[in-house]
Amino acid sequence: MQNVKGTYDYFGQEQAVRRKVRSTLREVFECYDYTEMESTILNELELLSSKYAGGEEILKEMYQLTDQGARQLGLRYDLTIPFAKVIALNPGISQPFKRYEMGKVFRDGPVKRGRLREFLQCDVDVVGVAGPEAEAELMQLAAEVFRRLEIPIVLRWNNRGFLGELLGAMGVPAELSPSVMLTLDKLDKIGREGVSKELADKVIDPEICRRILSFVDLKEPTFEQITRTYNLEPGRGAREVQILQSLLQRVGLQDICVFDPFLSRGLSFYTGTVYEIYDASHAFRSSLGGGGRYDAIIGQLVGREDMAYPTVGLSFGMESIMEMLRERVVETNRPHVVVIPIGEAVPEGLKAASALRNRGIRTRLAAQRRKLKKTLASVSAEGIPYAILIGEEEAAAGVLRLKNMSDGMELTLKLKEAEEFISRNLMA
Repeated sequence: MQNVKGTYDYFGQEQAVRRKVRSTLREVFECYDYTEMESTILNELELLSSKYAGGEEILKEMYQLTDQGARQLGLRYDLTIPFAKVIALNPGISQPFKRYEMGKVFRDGPVKRGRLREFLQCDVDVVGVAGPEAEAELMQLAAEVFRRLEIPIVLRWNNRGFLGELLGAMGVPAELSPSVMLTLDKLDKIGREGVSKELADKVIDPEICRRILSFVDLKEPTFEQITRTYNLEPGRGAREVQILQSLLQRVGLQDICVFDPFLSRGLSFYTGTVYEIYDASHAFRSSLGGGGRYDAIIGQLVGREDMAYPTVGLSFGMESIMEMLRERVVETNRPHVVVIPIGEAVPEGLKAASALRNRGIRTRLAAQRRKLKKTLASVSAEGIPYAILIGEEEAAAGVLRLKNMSDGMELTLKLKEAEEFISRNLMA
């Protein structure tokens, strides 16, 4: 028996860390006024594979299935398309609409560190804000999340419209521009030689290839340097870069948010700003999150390409974040009290445990087969504050023994008195 490749079970300390990360994300999302959503895991294959969805590379990794009604279905590979579907199906939703969702997604792709086949995504999206303040706020949100998680980051960003304008100035035909963007996006992974080979395979004119490779050879070029070098006309993409760059400087994010003209992200539905989050120490190479603007998807899904649904999103990769926090220790939720029934006092033990739980006191009922001395030693080792002992004698008298595990002091109390005592001291 074994797990399917690329899938894992989580428990103990690792699950405690995952829960802490999710709790941090939830706190920040709600602090930024995003409301929670749950979308469907199963979706129609036509939706997931439509030309408005994820593009060729991600469709190769989609899990496809057929139900008993012979319907063609697929498991969601991200949370973006299901979100777009929800907006398309509910045109009455008041905008701007800000939502967050944490849920499992599935991709039949290569398995490596931080990349699984069943994994948790944590997304925030806002529909109804056309201006760059939406992107800037999501970048602020990302910075706050990783500040709380104590992970230093760099958020690399670009604009696909601007990159398209730049490639056009180099002579790249419009129909080949998205494919060239995908190649440039792999620069860190495949290097200059890999980019050169892919461009040749795409039958790009040798002179255009030379221009693109000259661009690749620039060392961390700034937006201003690129516009001067290539004498770019001030198109829409370029203006969007200028406005967002100015906004990031004015809100103090310029050190964390770095302009990267080679970035385009793999998904074809992005229409403007795109961004990717990385470990600033470079100890972990994979992305910790990413997103961007996708203004066209929702209108296309409802058959109204003329209708504007300006939308921006950001996705956090739980598995990549967990790789960064693998060694971190988080205190697990331990009980406040252990009830130990002795001999025939099991019914009284169950009754006491139920009463304590009804008061919101986290309570464990001890296994009866262990020796009392070993049970108490285990309670002490776990750092559990209290133990309640109920033997046949205590049961007959309607009392119990409450033991303070820190100093060994014992009190003989009625159940109600024990409830009050524990509740009062936990709140102190």
